[in-house]
Amino acid sequence: AYGFSNKYKYEVKKVQLAFENLPPNFKGLKILHISDIHSGSFTDKKAVAHGVEMILDQKADIILFTGDLVNDRADEMEEYMELFARLKAPMGVYSTLGNHDYGDYIQWPVNGLSKEQNLENLKKVHAAMEWRLLMNEHVVLERSGQQIALLGIENWSNKARFPKHGKMELAYPGTEKYPFKILMSHDPSHWEAQVQPQYADIDLMLSGHTHGMQFGVEIPGFKWSPVQYVYKQWAGLYENNKQKLYVNRGFGFIGYPGRVGILPEITV
Repeated sequence: AYGFSNKYKYEVKKVQLAFENLPPNFKGLKILHISDIHSGSFTDKKAVAHGVEMILDQKADIILFTGDLVNDRADEMEEYMELFARLKAPMGVYSTLGNHDYGDYIQWPVNGLSKEQNLENLKKVHAAMEWRLLMNEHVVLERSGQQIALLGIENWSNKARFPKHGKMELAYPGTEKYPFKILMSHDPSHWEAQVQPQYADIDLMLSGHTHGMQFGVEIPGFKWSPVQYVYKQWAGLYENNKQKLYVNRGFGFIGYPGRVGILPEITV
Protein backbone atom coordinates (compact mmCIF):
# COMPACT_ATOMS: atom_id res chain seq x y z
CA ALA A 1 0.00 0.00 0.00
CA TYR A 2 2.88 2.35 0.84
CA GLY A 3 4.36 1.82 -2.62
CA PHE A 4 1.25 3.00 -4.50
CA SER A 5 2.02 6.60 -3.56
CA ASN A 6 5.55 6.38 -5.00
CA LYS A 7 4.76 5.53 -8.61
CA TYR A 8 5.12 9.14 -9.81
CA LYS A 9 7.75 10.18 -7.26
CA TYR A 10 10.44 10.86 -9.86
CA GLU A 11 14.01 11.02 -8.63
CA VAL A 12 16.80 12.80 -10.51
CA LYS A 13 20.06 10.88 -10.18
CA LYS A 14 23.20 12.78 -11.19
CA VAL A 15 26.18 10.65 -12.13
CA GLN A 16 29.55 12.05 -13.18
CA LEU A 17 31.50 9.88 -15.60
CA ALA A 18 35.09 10.32 -16.75
CA PHE A 19 36.70 8.76 -19.83
CA GLU A 20 40.31 9.22 -20.92
CA ASN A 21 39.44 8.92 -24.62
CA LEU A 22 36.53 11.37 -24.68
CA PRO A 23 37.28 14.16 -27.18
CA PRO A 24 37.98 17.38 -25.23
CA ASN A 25 35.08 19.29 -26.82
CA PHE A 26 32.66 16.78 -25.27
CA LYS A 27 33.94 17.45 -21.75
CA GLY A 28 30.97 18.44 -19.61
CA LEU A 29 28.44 16.94 -22.02
CA LYS A 30 25.16 16.55 -20.14
CA ILE A 31 23.21 13.46 -21.17
CA LEU A 32 19.72 12.87 -19.86
CA HIS A 33 18.80 9.18 -19.83
CA ILE A 34 15.27 7.85 -19.34
CA SER A 35 13.85 4.40 -19.95
CA ASP A 36 10.69 2.30 -19.62
CA ILE A 37 7.92 4.88 -19.86
CA HIS A 38 5.18 2.20 -20.13
CA SER A 39 2.51 4.76 -21.02
CA GLY A 40 -0.24 2.13 -20.86
CA SER A 41 0.15 1.99 -17.07
CA PHE A 42 -0.32 5.73 -16.45
CA THR A 43 -3.52 6.98 -14.81
CA ASP A 44 -2.45 10.47 -13.70
CA LYS A 45 -1.54 12.76 -16.57
CA LYS A 46 -0.75 15.69 -14.28
CA ALA A 47 1.81 13.62 -12.35
CA VAL A 48 3.45 12.47 -15.60
CA ALA A 49 3.54 16.09 -16.82
CA HIS A 50 5.44 16.99 -13.64
CA GLY A 51 7.99 14.27 -14.50
CA VAL A 52 8.41 15.74 -17.99
CA GLU A 53 8.97 19.18 -16.40
CA MET A 54 11.67 17.67 -14.17
CA ILE A 55 13.42 16.32 -17.27
CA LEU A 56 13.29 19.71 -19.00
CA ASP A 57 14.56 21.43 -15.85
CA GLN A 58 17.85 19.54 -16.20
CA LYS A 59 18.64 21.43 -19.42
CA ALA A 60 20.55 18.49 -20.89
CA ASP A 61 22.54 18.65 -24.12
CA ILE A 62 20.97 15.44 -25.41
CA ILE A 63 18.12 13.13 -24.30
CA LEU A 64 18.39 9.35 -24.73
CA PHE A 65 15.45 6.94 -24.21
CA THR A 66 16.21 3.23 -23.99
CA GLY A 67 12.93 1.49 -24.81
CA ASP A 68 9.52 0.30 -23.59
CA LEU A 69 7.51 3.35 -24.55
CA VAL A 70 4.30 1.30 -24.22
CA ASN A 71 3.14 -1.92 -22.53
CA ASP A 72 1.73 -3.47 -25.72
CA ARG A 73 -0.09 -1.12 -28.08
CA ALA A 74 1.01 2.04 -29.89
CA ASP A 75 -2.35 3.72 -29.13
CA GLU A 76 -1.42 3.78 -25.42
CA MET A 77 0.58 6.89 -26.32
CA GLU A 78 -2.38 8.86 -27.74
CA GLU A 79 -3.05 10.70 -24.50
CA TYR A 80 0.64 11.24 -23.68
CA MET A 81 2.24 12.11 -27.01
CA GLU A 82 1.82 15.85 -26.54
CA LEU A 83 3.57 15.62 -23.15
CA PHE A 84 6.60 13.64 -24.30
CA ALA A 85 6.85 15.62 -27.55
CA ARG A 86 7.83 18.54 -25.31
CA LEU A 87 11.16 16.84 -24.62
CA LYS A 88 13.75 18.75 -26.60
CA ALA A 89 17.51 19.12 -26.33
CA PRO A 90 20.12 21.04 -28.38
CA MET A 91 21.68 17.82 -29.72
CA GLY A 92 18.37 16.03 -30.13
CA VAL A 93 16.29 13.23 -28.62
CA TYR A 94 17.19 9.64 -29.56
CA SER A 95 15.33 6.45 -28.76
CA THR A 96 15.38 2.66 -29.08
CA LEU A 97 12.84 -0.16 -28.69
CA GLY A 98 12.37 -2.43 -25.68
CA ASN A 99 10.80 -5.87 -25.39
CA HIS A 100 7.31 -4.50 -24.66
CA ASP A 101 7.29 -2.34 -27.80
CA TYR A 102 6.88 -5.38 -30.07
CA GLY A 103 3.45 -6.32 -28.69
CA ASP A 104 4.54 -9.84 -27.74
CA TYR A 105 2.38 -10.05 -24.63
CA ILE A 106 -1.16 -9.79 -26.04
CA GLN A 107 -3.21 -11.64 -28.65
CA TRP A 108 -3.38 -9.99 -32.07
CA PRO A 109 -5.24 -8.72 -34.02
CA VAL A 110 -6.64 -6.01 -31.73
CA ASN A 111 -9.51 -3.97 -33.19
CA GLY A 112 -8.54 -5.26 -36.63
CA LEU A 113 -4.91 -4.18 -36.19
CA SER A 114 -2.07 -6.66 -36.75
CA LYS A 115 1.00 -6.95 -34.56
CA GLU A 116 3.17 -5.79 -37.49
CA GLN A 117 1.02 -2.71 -38.10
CA ASN A 118 1.11 -1.88 -34.39
CA LEU A 119 4.92 -1.76 -34.50
CA GLU A 120 4.81 0.47 -37.57
CA ASN A 121 2.37 2.75 -35.74
CA LEU A 122 4.72 2.89 -32.75
CA LYS A 123 7.61 3.95 -34.99
CA LYS A 124 5.36 6.75 -36.26
CA VAL A 125 4.75 7.85 -32.65
CA HIS A 126 8.52 8.27 -32.14
CA ALA A 127 8.71 10.25 -35.39
CA ALA A 128 5.71 12.43 -34.50
CA MET A 129 7.38 13.36 -31.20
CA GLU A 130 10.57 14.15 -33.16
CA TRP A 131 12.47 11.37 -31.39
CA ARG A 132 15.08 9.79 -33.65
CA LEU A 133 14.44 6.07 -33.29
CA LEU A 134 17.66 4.11 -33.82
CA MET A 135 16.95 0.70 -35.36
CA ASN A 136 20.26 -1.19 -35.41
CA GLU A 137 22.14 1.86 -36.67
CA HIS A 138 24.39 4.65 -35.52
CA VAL A 139 24.55 8.42 -35.82
CA VAL A 140 27.48 10.78 -35.41
CA LEU A 141 27.29 13.46 -32.72
CA GLU A 142 29.36 16.56 -33.31
CA ARG A 143 30.48 19.25 -30.88
CA SER A 144 32.73 22.11 -31.94
CA GLY A 145 34.20 20.08 -34.78
CA GLN A 146 34.87 16.85 -32.84
CA GLN A 147 32.80 13.69 -33.25
CA ILE A 148 31.63 10.65 -31.30
CA ALA A 149 29.29 7.81 -32.30
CA LEU A 150 25.88 6.99 -30.83
CA LEU A 151 24.62 3.48 -31.56
CA GLY A 152 21.09 2.24 -30.97
CA ILE A 153 19.89 -1.32 -31.39
CA GLU A 154 16.57 -3.10 -31.14
CA ASN A 155 15.92 -5.27 -28.09
CA TRP A 156 18.65 -7.88 -27.52
CA SER A 157 18.38 -10.03 -24.43
CA ASN A 158 20.51 -12.86 -23.12
CA LYS A 159 17.46 -14.19 -21.27
CA ALA A 160 15.56 -16.94 -23.09
CA ARG A 161 12.08 -15.45 -22.88
CA PHE A 162 13.01 -12.08 -24.37
CA PRO A 163 13.67 -11.37 -28.08
CA LYS A 164 16.98 -10.88 -29.86
CA HIS A 165 15.99 -8.36 -32.54
CA GLY A 166 19.09 -6.22 -31.98
CA LYS A 167 21.83 -6.42 -34.59
CA MET A 168 25.18 -4.99 -33.55
CA GLU A 169 26.57 -6.25 -36.87
CA LEU A 170 24.42 -3.57 -38.56
CA ALA A 171 24.83 -0.78 -36.01
CA TYR A 172 28.56 -1.01 -35.37
CA PRO A 173 30.28 -0.91 -38.80
CA GLY A 174 31.46 2.60 -39.60
CA THR A 175 31.92 3.58 -35.95
CA GLU A 176 35.48 2.24 -35.70
CA LYS A 177 36.99 5.60 -36.65
CA TYR A 178 35.31 7.52 -33.82
CA PRO A 179 37.29 7.78 -30.57
CA PHE A 180 34.27 7.39 -28.31
CA LYS A 181 31.08 5.32 -28.56
CA ILE A 182 27.79 5.27 -26.66
CA LEU A 183 25.40 2.34 -27.11
CA MET A 184 21.68 2.42 -26.32
CA SER A 185 20.46 -1.13 -25.69
CA HIS A 186 17.33 -1.82 -23.64
CA ASP A 187 18.31 -5.02 -21.85
CA PRO A 188 21.40 -4.91 -19.57
CA SER A 189 22.11 -8.63 -20.08
CA HIS A 190 23.38 -7.60 -23.53
CA TRP A 191 26.44 -5.99 -21.93
CA GLU A 192 28.18 -9.10 -20.57
CA ALA A 193 26.84 -11.46 -23.23
CA GLN A 194 27.88 -9.58 -26.37
CA VAL A 195 29.18 -6.05 -25.83
CA GLN A 196 32.11 -6.84 -23.53
CA PRO A 197 33.45 -9.88 -25.42
CA GLN A 198 32.92 -8.57 -28.97
CA TYR A 199 32.81 -4.76 -28.79
CA ALA A 200 35.47 -3.72 -26.29
CA ASP A 201 35.55 -0.15 -27.64
CA ILE A 202 31.95 0.63 -26.65
CA ASP A 203 32.73 3.09 -23.86
CA LEU A 204 29.28 3.57 -22.36
CA MET A 205 26.14 1.44 -22.67
CA LEU A 206 22.77 2.74 -21.47
CA SER A 207 19.97 0.33 -20.55
CA GLY A 208 16.74 -0.01 -18.60
CA HIS A 209 14.33 -2.97 -18.58
CA THR A 210 14.67 -4.20 -14.99
CA HIS A 211 12.86 -1.30 -13.20
CA GLY A 212 14.90 -2.48 -10.20
CA MET A 213 11.81 -4.72 -9.95
CA GLN A 214 10.11 -1.59 -8.48
CA PHE A 215 11.02 -3.15 -5.15
CA GLY A 216 14.18 -3.24 -3.11
CA VAL A 217 16.50 -1.51 -0.68
CA GLU A 218 19.00 1.17 -1.59
CA ILE A 219 21.03 2.79 1.15
CA PRO A 220 24.62 4.06 1.00
CA GLY A 221 26.91 1.08 0.61
CA PHE A 222 24.11 -1.46 0.14
CA LYS A 223 21.54 -2.20 -2.53
CA TRP A 224 19.32 -5.25 -2.91
CA SER A 225 16.37 -6.31 -5.01
CA PRO A 226 15.00 -9.75 -5.92
CA VAL A 227 15.73 -8.88 -9.56
CA GLN A 228 19.47 -9.28 -8.86
CA TYR A 229 18.98 -13.06 -8.88
CA VAL A 230 17.98 -12.80 -12.56
CA TYR A 231 20.00 -9.76 -13.71
CA LYS A 232 23.57 -9.27 -12.56
CA GLN A 233 23.44 -5.60 -13.63
CA TRP A 234 20.05 -4.25 -12.54
CA ALA A 235 20.29 -0.62 -11.36
CA GLY A 236 22.88 2.13 -11.49
CA LEU A 237 26.48 2.15 -12.71
CA TYR A 238 28.66 -0.87 -13.52
CA GLU A 239 32.24 -0.87 -14.77
CA ASN A 240 34.49 -3.45 -16.37
CA ASN A 241 38.00 -2.39 -17.41
CA LYS A 242 37.30 0.86 -19.25
CA GLN A 243 33.72 0.02 -20.25
CA LYS A 244 30.76 1.39 -18.33
CA LEU A 245 27.09 0.38 -18.19
CA TYR A 246 24.31 2.44 -16.66
CA VAL A 247 20.97 0.78 -15.91
CA ASN A 248 18.13 3.26 -15.44
CA ARG A 249 15.49 2.21 -12.91
CA GLY A 250 12.66 3.21 -15.26
CA PHE A 251 10.41 6.27 -15.56
CA GLY A 252 7.16 4.28 -15.54
CA PHE A 253 5.87 1.07 -14.03
CA ILE A 254 4.17 -2.14 -15.10
CA GLY A 255 2.31 -4.85 -13.20
CA TYR A 256 2.45 -3.57 -9.64
CA PRO A 257 1.30 0.10 -9.80
CA GLY A 258 3.83 1.37 -7.32
CA ARG A 259 7.40 1.35 -6.10
CA VAL A 260 8.95 0.35 -2.80
CA GLY A 261 12.51 1.49 -2.12
CA ILE A 262 13.39 1.94 -5.80
CA LEU A 263 11.89 5.14 -7.19
CA PRO A 264 11.20 6.09 -10.83
CA GLU A 265 14.37 7.57 -12.27
CA ILE A 266 15.55 10.45 -14.40
CA THR A 267 19.32 10.10 -14.89
CA VAL A 268 21.70 12.94 -15.69
